[in-house]
Amino acid sequence: MRLTNGFDISSSALTAQRLRMDVISSNIANADTTRAKLVDGKWIPYQRKLVGFETKSQPTFAQSLKSAMGDGTGEGVRVNKIFDDTSPLKQVYNPTHPDADSNGFVYMPNVDVLKEMVDMISATRSYEANVTALNASKSMITKALEIGR
Repeated sequence: MRLTNGFDISSSALTAQRLRMDVISSNIANADTTRAKLVDGKWIPYQRKLVGFETKSQPTFAQSLKSAMGDGTGEGVRVNKIFDDTSPLKQVYNPTHPDADSNGFVYMPNVDVLKEMVDMISATRSYEANVTALNASKSMITKALEIGR
């Protein structure tokens, strides 16, 4: 185990949570966007984006066993994909809207601002926890170096 493993793990989590916050911000910014992309001559509303995480490396059996026995350390986390939420679009009756269909309905993005705010709070708390872990690792290394004086 390297002395800086805690730094590597925390920094990878900070990077991943920062990207998650950026995606959530994009979702909130596009909560009312009815013309996100043009497909076959028809405008499609914005689709909510989600972030998927995975461990940095897939452990071998020996590494998993070592980790389960308390001798291993984690590798950190990374974003493996940003994907569209497949939940249905919202249908709103607004016959004066330029994107309304013949029945007066407009398809709006599947973004719920309240849900996005909860996700943003979760990402922020995770970010703060990783900053705290990084500072704790730094403090432990500093104290270990002071012992040698």
